[in-house]
Amino acid sequence: MSSRHHDSAQDNDQNESTDETLHQGKGRPTPKRREAEARNQRPLIPNDRKEAKARARSEREKARLGMAAGDDRFLPAKEKGPQKRLIRDYVDARWSLGEFMLPVMIIVIVLTFIREPMIVTIYTVGLWVFVAALLIDSFVIGRKARKIAADRFGKDEVEKGLGVYAAMRAIQMRGMRLPKPAVKRGEFDPNRRL
Repeated sequence: MSSRHHDSAQDNDQNESTDETLHQGKGRPTPKRREAEARNQRPLIPNDRKEAKARARSEREKARLGMAAGDDRFLPAKEKGPQKRLIRDYVDARWSLGEFMLPVMIIVIVLTFIREPMIVTIYTVGLWVFVAALLIDSFVIGRKARKIAADRFGKDEVEKGLGVYAAMRAIQMRGMRLPKPAVKRGEFDPNRRL
């Protein structure tokens, strides 16, 4: 019976200590609602809308030009880094079948209006041959890009997805690529300082 009395005394001591920790305040009174709302209130629109609009436009233009130039500060995360820059230079310095995909597709669309069976057969077979060659070219570009990155940065340091990144860039027409090509055709140097 005395052990039961002793346990209840310990429980009371623990309850008092937890009550003290629960009732410790933050050291200042809770602000009234109107005080909190007044503190958080700020104008929804700037005082000078024309100036804010012009500033936002100039910032967007600066970011667009920075991205086109390949400045890492303005590039999206998927385009940043020395490995991506190396791969962009490799892809931009070579010719690839992917660059001709859009013009070929436009020609095929125009040819679909011709109902002559022989012409339909020719452009259908030609399109499939082009697609097969494009897939092979993309595979070769991806493998070569990974090899170049491994030679430059070490096999263990190569980022995932560099081959796909190279293939996707190669499929775009050279003039439509962003960031814009920094090297001319045939001027790729894998040892160039990035």
